[in-house]
Amino acid sequence: MKVVATYTIKGGVGKTSAAVNLAHLCARDGARTLLWDLDPQGAATYIYQVRSRVKGGGRGLVTGKRPLEDAVKSTGFERLDLLPADFSYRNLDLELDDRKRPTRRLGQLLDGLAQDYDVVFLDCPPGISLTSENVLHAADTLLVPVIPATLSLRTLDQLRQFVADSEKPRPDLVAFFSMVDRRKRLHREVIETIPREGARVAETEIPALSIIEQMAELRAPVTASAPSSRAALSYERLWAEVRPAGRARRP
Repeated sequence: MKVVATYTIKGGVGKTSAAVNLAHLCARDGARTLLWDLDPQGAATYIYQVRSRVKGGGRGLVTGKRPLEDAVKSTGFERLDLLPADFSYRNLDLELDDRKRPTRRLGQLLDGLAQDYDVVFLDCPPGISLTSENVLHAADTLLVPVIPATLSLRTLDQLRQFVADSEKPRPDLVAFFSMVDRRKRLHREVIETIPREGARVAETEIPALSIIEQMAELRAPVTASAPSSRAALSYERLWAEVRPAGRARRP
């Protein structure tokens, strides 16, 4: 089983949009796919038309009183399941801190799903926290959306350092440009001059398009609602670049 996390320090940069669309493409390609919405705001859960509620909340999942598989919901798309968000996830750091090996707990929970899924996506809340340390240990690939702007590049540098300072094994960090408007000179300049040391930068750019914003209204990934659109084709190309090889998760 491979674990792919969409994660940023800075919010509002297209993290959930990537998770929602790439998970759909992964399942469409034939892989048994789970998307775990770890963000208490529950945007991915809302788009997939699932109620943002987990019986027992984050505490029940972390303690094992509520098995992960019991909280999983179907999405209406073949081979794609969702572990929904819950508002209690806002306290997830506190629940994790009460566990032995608190930075490894999410990975331990995911190990129990290895026979059921080929790929698990984690849609993570922004920021640096105990939850994000768990994500670093659990994920094989860390997908990081970056808006072509100075502050977004700064947070990418911070994230690179965060990953470099974490315990091994470390995930593969893959950045990609999101919400790109090539009519803006700043966007073009940042894309051309981004430092590429310490992280792989995908060639595919996700454009700033209203059809992506409309996912919340349509409550469906753009790769399903408008599969021939420019937005959907961009996610297709991105998935072709970042798709994890094989199906065995790192020990």
